[in-house]
Amino acid sequence: MERAYEKFLRYAVINTKSDEDSETTPSTMTQFDLANVLVEELKVIGIEDAHVDENCYVMGTLKGNVENAAVIGLIAHLDTSPDFSGENVKPKIIKNYDGKDIVLNKELDIMMRVSDFPYLADYKGQTLITTDGTTLLGADDKAGIAEIMTVAEYFIKHPEIKHGDIKICFTPDEEIGNGADKFDVEKFGADFAYTIDGSFIGEIEYENFNAASASIKVHGVNIHPGSAKLKMKNAMLIGMELNALLPIFEIPQYTEGYEGFFHLDEFTGTVELTKMEYIIRDHDMGKFLNKKVLIEKACQFMNDKYGEDTVELVLTDSYFNMKEKIVPVMHIVDSVVKAMETVGVKPIVKAIRGGTDGARLSFMGLPTPNIFTGGFNFHGKFETISIESMDKAVETIIAVIRSYAK
Repeated sequence: MERAYEKFLRYAVINTKSDEDSETTPSTMTQFDLANVLVEELKVIGIEDAHVDENCYVMGTLKGNVENAAVIGLIAHLDTSPDFSGENVKPKIIKNYDGKDIVLNKELDIMMRVSDFPYLADYKGQTLITTDGTTLLGADDKAGIAEIMTVAEYFIKHPEIKHGDIKICFTPDEEIGNGADKFDVEKFGADFAYTIDGSFIGEIEYENFNAASASIKVHGVNIHPGSAKLKMKNAMLIGMELNALLPIFEIPQYTEGYEGFFHLDEFTGTVELTKMEYIIRDHDMGKFLNKKVLIEKACQFMNDKYGEDTVELVLTDSYFNMKEKIVPVMHIVDSVVKAMETVGVKPIVKAIRGGTDGARLSFMGLPTPNIFTGGFNFHGKFETISIESMDKAVETIIAVIRSYAK
C-alpha cells in the first residue's frame, strides 16, 4: 500500500495557491486541478460517491461496516498560502537526516540552519521532505490530504477492521479564511470531524483565537506645506498617533501562548487619506471584547481631537474560539489523546495562535478540533515535513476511528 508521503509528493507539485483578492469560490481555478485528481483517486480506491462541486469542495463517504458507530469527518484544505510561491514546487528528500544545517539550494546559497530552527535536531535519523529554497512545500495542507487518503485506502484494503461511516472533505481557500464559506454541514453528515491541518507531531488543538478585523480610514486635509499652519491635517501622522494609543506590548512580537494582540497588518497613505488594517486576536472572550472596545475608543478619541469623521472604523468579527463548542463533546479530543498514546506519540494539547476551518465549522454545528500533519515552518521556503511523522498521523487517525467502532 502506498504511504502518505508518496501521495503527498504527487500533490505537492500541483500549484493550488489561493488569492485573497479574488471574489470567486474557489479563489483560483488551479485548485480544481488537485480536486479533480483527488476525486479520481477516491473513486479508484472505492469511494463511489466521490465528487467535486462547483465551488471546489471535494466530498466522499467510506461506508462503515458496523452499526451505531459515530459518523466521523476528516477534513483538509486544497489551497496553499498566497504568502509565497507555490509554482514549480520541487520537493527534496533527505534520508537519515544528520541533524545539521540543510542546504536547500546550493546555487542560491539558501540554507536552513539549526541555529534558526533548533527543533531540527529532534529529527536526526528521520527522513525529511524540504523545498528547494525557491517555493513553499505545500505540506499545509496537502500533507493532511495525503494522510486522509491513506487512511481511506487502509480501511478499504482491510475490510476486517471495524469502523463507522467516514466522511471526507477537501476544501478550497482555507488560507484566505474562506474555507468554510460554502461548506454544507448538513450534506456532509458527520457527527463531528477533525481537520488534519496541524503542525508538529503530537499536536491536538481545540482552542483558537477569537478573531476580528479593524479597517480604518483616516481623512486628512492637504495644504501646501508652505502655508499649512493650523490648516493641514496629516492623515499619516494621525494614523501613527492612533496606533500609539494601543498597548505597546500587545502586538505579535511580544506575545505568546494565550496572550492576545493587535496586529497592524497594512498601513498605506498620503496626507489626504491613510488606510490602516488591523487584526485583533484573543483566546479569552472577555479580553477579546475589551480589545474591540479599546480600538473603538481610540478612534473616537481621535475624532474628538481632530474633528468628527476624521477617522472611520469598520470592525468585523472573523471567527470565534471553538473551545466553547468542543468542551460539551470533549470525548472527541480525549479519543485523539488516547489514540496517540496507543500508537506511541506523545500528545501535545495546545491552543492555536490562529484559526482553522474547524473553528467556523464548530459554530456551524460540526465540532471540529485539529490534528497534526507532521509538518512545520509553513508558508515559506523553509517548510519541511517528516515522513515518520506523517506515518504517525495516519496511525493516529486510524486509531481514533477504530475507537468509535467498539
